[in-house]
Amino acid sequence: MKDHTPKLLDALDAFEDGIYIVSDDYTVEYMNKYMKVLFGDRIGNKCHQVLVGSDKPCDWCNFQDIFKKGETHHSEVYIESVDKFFSLSEMPVANQDGTRSKLSIYRDITHSVRQEEKLKSSRESYQRLFKHVGCGVFISSKEGRFLDVNPTLLKMLGYQDKEEFLSLDLARDVYLSPADRQKYTENIEKKGKVVDYEVKWRRRDGHIIHILLTGNVRYGSKGEILGYEGIVVDQTRRKKYEIELKEAHDFLDKIISCSPNAIMAMDTKSVIRLWNQGAETVFGLKASEVVGKMNIPQIFSIKVAKKVNEMLRDENFGGKGKLNSYPLNFTKDNGEMVEGNLSASLIYDEKGEEVASVGLFVDLKERLRTERELSAARQHLLQSEKLAAMGRLTSQIAHELNNPLFGIMNTLELMKTEISPDNKRRRLLDMSLSEIVRLADMLKKMLSFSRPDQDKRVEMDINVVLDELLLLYEKRFRENSIKVHLDLAENPGIILASRDQLRQVFINMFSNAMYAMPDGGNLEISTRISGDRLYIVIRDTGTGIKPEHIKKIFDSFFTTKTESVQGVGLGLSVCYGFVKDHDGDITVESEEGQWTKFTIMLPLSGGR
Repeated sequence: MKDHTPKLLDALDAFEDGIYIVSDDYTVEYMNKYMKVLFGDRIGNKCHQVLVGSDKPCDWCNFQDIFKKGETHHSEVYIESVDKFFSLSEMPVANQDGTRSKLSIYRDITHSVRQEEKLKSSRESYQRLFKHVGCGVFISSKEGRFLDVNPTLLKMLGYQDKEEFLSLDLARDVYLSPADRQKYTENIEKKGKVVDYEVKWRRRDGHIIHILLTGNVRYGSKGEILGYEGIVVDQTRRKKYEIELKEAHDFLDKIISCSPNAIMAMDTKSVIRLWNQGAETVFGLKASEVVGKMNIPQIFSIKVAKKVNEMLRDENFGGKGKLNSYPLNFTKDNGEMVEGNLSASLIYDEKGEEVASVGLFVDLKERLRTERELSAARQHLLQSEKLAAMGRLTSQIAHELNNPLFGIMNTLELMKTEISPDNKRRRLLDMSLSEIVRLADMLKKMLSFSRPDQDKRVEMDINVVLDELLLLYEKRFRENSIKVHLDLAENPGIILASRDQLRQVFINMFSNAMYAMPDGGNLEISTRISGDRLYIVIRDTGTGIKPEHIKKIFDSFFTTKTESVQGVGLGLSVCYGFVKDHDGDITVESEEGQWTKFTIMLPLSGGR
């Protein structure tokens, strides 16, 4: 090494930068303390061997320019052996012996380079995110202009030209109204940010979209508000699904709420969670009194609740978790008797665990009452048919006995004329004649009893009678899948008749029609006026009547039915007798296996 001033070398050792001096043949003449720590004391070795472990000069070396031209060079280099970046300054140094050396100063800039690389990478990542993120990103000014937006936001709002988009007035062109923009700025400036702020924006084509805004305020160096930045998520599709889901939920809720039947739902602890209007009506308890406050055993009883739970878990009553039908009667707090039918089902989650149960109670009070009335009416009709048949039989017997009795009576009267009043035989004749008179009187009373009571006939509208009976039979027709078609004359006139007897006639007709249509069908009822007569036609699409039975259909005790109650064979004969007693007529037409039609004719009272 050349002779250098010792004080200068001590000063160089104190530097925090790496310093070394190289001769004109690349030999290291001096290394300060910093360089020795990094590379070891390698004085006397070639500089490129020390720095990069190579037999050739470093790629960044400006050795020739420094020595030949005497220029100073500055550059940044990376030395892999120590994994550091340096700011390198190289300059020529004149030695006392007239030779030149190269002074190199290595300043460690690794930290700043690393930070710059991170910043660059972060900036590139941000740019990629800004460009490719699936939601809209924006920067806007306080005055209401977009300063920058990503492609997703352009596409979301239907724009292709970014310059056109940046020229928009937000309050006028994007928000539905300036008031919406004003409300947004007030909210974000008040808190410094907004999260999932719901608002409606307008697309370029005029369509409205629902969006969620999440953003924050951009402040200047003095704390002033420069504008806003954030992200935009299009919620139009989700909003549409929400609306559809809400409409479906509301519709289902209305169906449940407005159902005339009682619908209730319970959790696994039997606490009631659903109680519709039908349940309020049937049980007399408001939903506000029941939901979340009462359990199902309090409504029925512990015994009934236990029984229903057992049946729900028994596959014999509709399958596992289902109860198709369970007759249930109970008395309400006010003493009113409730008669009905309960069906229920268990609700399971996706794991098959029970989470709730739902029940439907049908109040059958009116139906059962109607059935009892119909049963009573059928019994009454059956009794009436029996009495009518007995009456006709009695009438025939009395009629047959009257002639010989009057013959005997006349004979006795003649015999009296031939026997003296004082004769004992005359007394026997008087006694015999008296008994014959008493017997004739008894037959007269029997004849009177066998005839229908004609004194209770009143003026009536046939449509009213039919309406009353159809109302009574409405449920039975519906349950038997029978559709009723009415074609009633608007003004059928007035008839004079016994209401009870006409009711029995039509009850018998309707019952026969149902019997003839076991799988359902159509029942057509019509009325019409012809002259001074009213015609009622009852036609069913049932099994019809065999041709050989048509002539016998109104005979007493004739029947094609096999049931013991229905097979008395007096129904149509009684109907025929009632109609005839009203100076009317009844006829029948039928096609076997297709239809049957009865036509009843009754005279009008005093014309129309």
